[in-house]
Amino acid sequence: MSRTLTCLYDDYDVALETARDLEAGGVPTGDISLIANNAENRYAPAAAADTTAHAGTGAGVGSVLGGSVGLLAGLGFLAVPGIGPVVGLGWLVATAVGAVTGAAVGAATGGMIGSLTETGVTEADANVYAEGVRRGGTLVSVRIPDAMAREAEAILYRHHPVDVRVRGDAYRSGGWTRFDETAPPYGLSDIERERALYGASLEP
Repeated sequence: MSRTLTCLYDDYDVALETARDLEAGGVPTGDISLIANNAENRYAPAAAADTTAHAGTGAGVGSVLGGSVGLLAGLGFLAVPGIGPVVGLGWLVATAVGAVTGAAVGAATGGMIGSLTETGVTEADANVYAEGVRRGGTLVSVRIPDAMAREAEAILYRHHPVDVRVRGDAYRSGGWTRFDETAPPYGLSDIERERALYGASLEP
């Protein structure tokens, strides 16, 4: 048996380090998924494209510059409805944007929320995770055999992920109710404001 573990990180570098530690711990790269808000332009598409034009369909718009070795080699540049430009890798990205990777996936998942709930995340937590990425965070998911779950959890929590329930309460205290795929993506100034609220670094 296997399970999927998911955590949200405010800091992109911390999330990437977490993914690399999972890989170093024996988790195949194909079983690690990462979605990061790219409003800060950490990476640029290899070919010029208007990502907002594809936001409704989640179409891919190029590969990530500099993603040449290791885990970074799998990163792609995409647009996710309700979030905007993201960089990501793995199956969660494919289902979130309704992409096709060898076989059609994601058509019935309901976007970001559906892709998360299909892995066992509760709908309430999935909404917080998706909103967290919209507000500048990075999501890391790992598919892991039960025998390796404890080790994978230790790696995920060693890097101090967001407490999804505490963060959800914070969002709701500001009037938020759920992730909205039709909402405009956060801009850099919006993300800066969010990071200031939670003390997260803006450094890429």
